[in-house]
Amino acid sequence: MPPLSQQVSIQRAEPSQAERLCAIERKAVQLFRGHPAWPSYSAMPIPPALLQQSISRGLVWVALNGQAEPVGFVWLDTQLGAGAIGIAELDVLPAYGQRGIGAALLEHACAWAQAAGYRRVDLGTLADVRWNAPFYARHGFAMVDKDAPAFARARERDRENGFPGQLRVFMSRPLPPPASDGWTAWPAPAKLNLFLRIVGRRQDGYHELQTVFRLLDWGDEIRLRRRDDGAIRRTHEVPGVPAEDDLAVRAARLLQAHTGSSAGAEIEVDKRIPMGGGLGGGSSDAATVLVALNQLWGLQLDEDALAGLGRQLGADVPLFVRGRSAWAEGIGERLTPLPLPRRHYVVLDPHDPVSTAALFQAPELTRNAPRATISSFVSGESAENAFTLAVRARHPRVAAALDWLGSFGPARLSGSGGCVFLETRSYDRAMTIAAQCPVTFTAHAATGVEVSPLRQALARHRGEC
Repeated sequence: MPPLSQQVSIQRAEPSQAERLCAIERKAVQLFRGHPAWPSYSAMPIPPALLQQSISRGLVWVALNGQAEPVGFVWLDTQLGAGAIGIAELDVLPAYGQRGIGAALLEHACAWAQAAGYRRVDLGTLADVRWNAPFYARHGFAMVDKDAPAFARARERDRENGFPGQLRVFMSRPLPPPASDGWTAWPAPAKLNLFLRIVGRRQDGYHELQTVFRLLDWGDEIRLRRRDDGAIRRTHEVPGVPAEDDLAVRAARLLQAHTGSSAGAEIEVDKRIPMGGGLGGGSSDAATVLVALNQLWGLQLDEDALAGLGRQLGADVPLFVRGRSAWAEGIGERLTPLPLPRRHYVVLDPHDPVSTAALFQAPELTRNAPRATISSFVSGESAENAFTLAVRARHPRVAAALDWLGSFGPARLSGSGGCVFLETRSYDRAMTIAAQCPVTFTAHAATGVEVSPLRQALARHRGEC
């Protein structure tokens, strides 16, 4: 039999593969026919929307055969807390069994978890099935106390689904911190502007803004590896973005120059946030590099110092450094943390990047609107985006996206566009709408968060959780 490398490749799953992966799970579960767990397993198919949510957050990897067809997948669960991550699902098509594909998927997921700062991988499985507990034991997992608080949610889910609890065992594998010269993985979340008003112009020529930034649980991923030679290098070229203009590279060089650090870094960006979409992708990438390299280089700059450096790169960068949804004024740098109700969003990309500088020249732009207050935003009186009319007039694809999404509720522009969004009270509703997206656009479902995933990642890498 040819080696595994000639059989399959492992890569991050795409949202379009969710149905195929659910079908793999349904075929794999057939192996449990006749086992006491069969009635429960057969009655619990994976909800495609739930899997798709995890795919969009980069938590699912797929094994592809030579024809680029999915033959297995592994799905991670970040809801455990306490520095742990879980294996939510690991399945391989029965026809591809016993070829090392499951082992490769498992090790791939564990390597990413280690790079992301997790200290433990947990899972629930069956002790009496050879491809369950004995398989995981060969890969460094050991049985642990099933009554431990970490597994309370899983046990409750088993009871709800009628799973025979006496058959369940829980296992855990410790993960060491990443090596000093190893790759690390860091989130760079997107943001939405829930409203945006221009209230004047400053003496330095910049416009005075008021806005509410809402951080999302979805965004880019930055991979970083420390170098000892002082070089700052991208692992991949970005079409149309020279290294000297790349905010991630500029952030690393600015931090290096400010501190006199002799350390360098390799930078790799898994880009999910559309460029020119008003979702803060470049600013978030820069903030993540500042925060992460401050940790990896052992610089010990505080949040205020990092936010000050971020302001030199862009007005939105301090938001991402501080990592909390906020009311913002000035050019967006004066931030007041703002608790917001839990909401979910359909984020639509019309594939029509918008130039903010060009919009500021638009004659119809209102530049001296009356000042809003936090209470007027909370009451719903302040919900407009000052750029909407100008963007509609100049970008027909964005206008079409607003019109289509507006058929489901109040659709709004984020930042200066061109991405638009709709707020919903349930994730299922957001997923239902996103699934109907016309092929000319791309839709994502995301959840608003109060604390940035970047702050959570920093706590993990520091060993604080």
